[in-house]
Amino acid sequence: MSAGLITALFALGLVLLILEIFVPGGILGLIGIVSLISAIIFASNSLLEGFLYSMLTLIGLAVLIFVSFRFPATRRYWERLSLTARQTNRAGYVAPKSDYQRYLGRNGIALTQLRPAGTAEFGDERVDVVTEGGFIKSGSAIKVISVEGTRIVVRESK
Repeated sequence: MSAGLITALFALGLVLLILEIFVPGGILGLIGIVSLISAIIFASNSLLEGFLYSMLTLIGLAVLIFVSFRFPATRRYWERLSLTARQTNRAGYVAPKSDYQRYLGRNGIALTQLRPAGTAEFGDERVDVVTEGGFIKSGSAIKVISVEGTRIVVRESK
């Protein structure tokens, strides 16, 4: 294979790996890695030699990444790439209430148009609800017909 074609294959692999940073999904990165390995194999004297070079390169890269996680000097660079913020209850991040079964069979008023989702009021409590699929006007009387986890399904009561 010509040197120009091998160089183009190698450059294509690098470009695809760089694009993978901006367009995540894995496909571009996978094609880029295959392109780089193919360029190494085509540049070597035999298939076995190219395969060994590729494997040594991948193993060396894995060892380098592993070691860089262990050293404090390089760990801070990896920490820049990961999200370290935590959502705690103390900071106000609270999971939704799970005892919605108490609304089952209750009557209320649609505060917003339900098409099919919206807000309803049961007594003095505002709750997000969904209809069975139909449209319910704001101010209509509604009844809870089922509760599925945190999903409250309502129907217009007549």
